[in-house]
Amino acid sequence: MNTTPSDDALVLYGQSFSSRLLLGTARYPSPATLKAAVQRARPAMVTASLRRQGSGDADAGHNSFWELLRELDVPVLPNTAGCHSVQEAITTSHMAREVFNTPWIKLEVIGDDYTLQPDTLNLVAAAEQLIRDGFYVLPYCTEDLVLCQRLVDVGCQAVMPWAAPIGTGRGPVNPYALQVLRERLAVPLLVDAGLGLPSHACQVMEWGYDGVLLNTAVALAQDPVAMAGAFADAVQAGRSARRAGAMQPQHSAQPSTPVLGTPFWHHEQPSA
Repeated sequence: MNTTPSDDALVLYGQSFSSRLLLGTARYPSPATLKAAVQRARPAMVTASLRRQGSGDADAGHNSFWELLRELDVPVLPNTAGCHSVQEAITTSHMAREVFNTPWIKLEVIGDDYTLQPDTLNLVAAAEQLIRDGFYVLPYCTEDLVLCQRLVDVGCQAVMPWAAPIGTGRGPVNPYALQVLRERLAVPLLVDAGLGLPSHACQVMEWGYDGVLLNTAVALAQDPVAMAGAFADAVQAGRSARRAGAMQPQHSAQPSTPVLGTPFWHHEQPSA
């Protein structure tokens, strides 16, 4: 990360990132595959759960994962995955700050175990307290406009609405709400969860989203490394298209080949 933004850098809480892709670290077939996928995608951050990780854990598997995170040399975004209450999320965040030595936190407060839908009633309270405690909070939330506005009101400088429930790969199930959200909020917005194809990532970037966070679509691909690269390319393509300015859709066909000055040949009528 960099504190001096470049022309088209992703800027979150005053810090600049060259990539607009954030990548999860779970469910990969092997540590080597995870490492190769991260190296191919070169994401802005990688997410990690404190419940899976601890720097002083005696378990060899946990220690090897910790060492892998260090080797990746990519900023770590701890998350509060699995937390179901405000206090649980706050406690986990403070522990994560100690373990990972970072003020960044992906805030998750789960309200439903079946859909893993965020707890929209308690998420704002958790975010507000963590902001007071000095965290850079990236809240995982639904695409509800009022909820997202409340998160901004309490100090969140970026918001991460889902496209669809975690791990479904369905892509944006509510395009209208996501586009309205982009139109109404001025803070950076990153789509988090539910993307399954690089085209999904490209689409939300074309809508003006500032980045995407994904895990399952890469980790469970037949070739995770190639898929990581495909998503990185799609995010960049969508961003470039957004900046280029797309044409407005038309209701009828419009000729793409100039006809001015083109001779118009009439068919000769057959002689009598």
